[in-house]
Amino acid sequence: MGWQRVVEEPPSRQLETGTLPGRADEDVKLQKHVGLVGGISFVVGTVIGSGIFITPQGVLQNTGSVGLCMVLWALGGVLSMLGALTYSELASVVRKSGGQYAYLNEALGPIPAFLVVWTREVAMSPSSTAVVSLTFAEYFESMFVVCGSPELPKKLIAILLIMTLSIINCFSPKLATRVQVVFTGAKLLALLMIVTGGVVWMSKGMTSDLMTGFTGTTDSPASVALALYFVMFSYGGWNNANNLLEEVENPRRNVPLSSIVGVLVTAFVYILTNVSYLAVLSKKELFTSTAVAVTWGDRVMGVAGLIIPLSVMCSTFGALNGGLFSSSRITFAAARDGNFPEFLSYIHIFFAIIMVLEASIMSLLRFLSFLAWFFYALSAVSVIVLRFTRERDPQRIKIPMVNHVLFLIVSVFLVLTPIIDYPRIEFLYAVVFCVGGLVFYIPFVHYKLKPRFLGNKTSLDFDI
Repeated sequence: MGWQRVVEEPPSRQLETGTLPGRADEDVKLQKHVGLVGGISFVVGTVIGSGIFITPQGVLQNTGSVGLCMVLWALGGVLSMLGALTYSELASVVRKSGGQYAYLNEALGPIPAFLVVWTREVAMSPSSTAVVSLTFAEYFESMFVVCGSPELPKKLIAILLIMTLSIINCFSPKLATRVQVVFTGAKLLALLMIVTGGVVWMSKGMTSDLMTGFTGTTDSPASVALALYFVMFSYGGWNNANNLLEEVENPRRNVPLSSIVGVLVTAFVYILTNVSYLAVLSKKELFTSTAVAVTWGDRVMGVAGLIIPLSVMCSTFGALNGGLFSSSRITFAAARDGNFPEFLSYIHIFFAIIMVLEASIMSLLRFLSFLAWFFYALSAVSVIVLRFTRERDPQRIKIPMVNHVLFLIVSVFLVLTPIIDYPRIEFLYAVVFCVGGLVFYIPFVHYKLKPRFLGNKTSLDFDI
């Protein structure tokens, strides 16, 4: 992962203080190799991934109308901006890599901080990885004529993708960064084709169900919340630049700029892409399509529609690469603090493969989104706490408090409403996964117990 051991003191001073190379108490830091363009690429690259190609059906089904569907896609950009500004202030006060982990650890203590890492390691990161890899496999299979819709080949393709990108991220973070920049450009080109095709289609007077407005709008708050789950999954990644804080050059400027510019670019692209989908395809066609971009490509581009699944594969490839790159930094930050046992730092790929084999994309989305918004709510609480406990920090990027309060209110709404009005087994699983982390925290973190088979190695000794 490109980690290096940095000892700030001269050798003579090391002897006096005991901070000798290889000691657990030495200062371990990350190399700075991500500039503004790289930061924006990671935000845009991880946000625009599989979501825009699989969630439009879920958003439209839960809203019931084209009008409310488009409102929620725009609202998703607003919520992502609120979150990005909240995280920018947190990053300016807690100037460490680790994102949510670092913020919760500073504001709320080690137990909530451990639980966010635990939940990401065994649930959120694996489920997100599974969703993106399965989307890649779905679009890969769409390029071939097969009998029926066999699931095993898709799952094997998804697993192979996970393993390939894990090797790339382990081998070189610089290579992972280059991969991210290249595939970000490829996915934006793909979405530009969809947007342009939609404009051409509408210029001929063909708008399908786009002009039906708010006809059929749902009156269920739970349905709106579930629709926002799908929307915000597509916007997921707006906070990834904060996870790379210690690797970003001039982070005080580049971290918030990367998040804000990345979210603005994404919102603009998403709204235009959905206009294009709804101008070309009817509601019924959207509901029944297994790969909406392929269905759109077949209608608009004919034989040349083969470009679309190839482009979606590039998009998901880049999104998964960026997600693996940034999420590993959270585990690293917790391990550096001694707040996460090293033998649990290598299980996310294993869990991702299990989820690929056992779960569906939609159930994974509900499971992932519920957990994500629970920890977003805790992050909003953290920035409010730090406003008082670290009020005189001269490096704080001070965002108006109303921004953080609004983000907290929306987060609580998205956590509680589906549980109250639309309870599902995925929400129970999410709670069990989260609380279950205490079973590992008490013996392995609080009491510092360590399995003998690990010997003397720590998570910082493994180059992953």
